Amino acid sequence: MAGNDTPTKRLIKRPEVREKTSLSDSELYRQMAAGTFPRAIRLTPNGRAVAWLESEVDAWIESRLVDREGVA
Repeated sequence: MAGNDTPTKRLIKRPEVREKTSLSDSELYRQMAAGTFPRAIRLTPNGRAVAWLESEVDAWIESRLVDREGVA
C-alpha cells in the first residue's frame, strides 16, 4: 500500500533471532529473564511456540551499536 508509513509487525522465530543476534538459546532466555532482551510472544496457549517482534529485536541490535559507539 503506497504512502502507508505504518511499520509492518513481523514475527520471527528463534532460529532467525539467533541468526540476527548471534546469541545462543540459553543467552536469549537469560537476557529475557534479566529484562535486557525483548520478551517472546506466545503463539500457542501452552507457550511452546513463541516468536519475537522483528522490530523489537532490531531495536535491541541498534541499542548494542549505540552502546559500542558510546552515543547517548
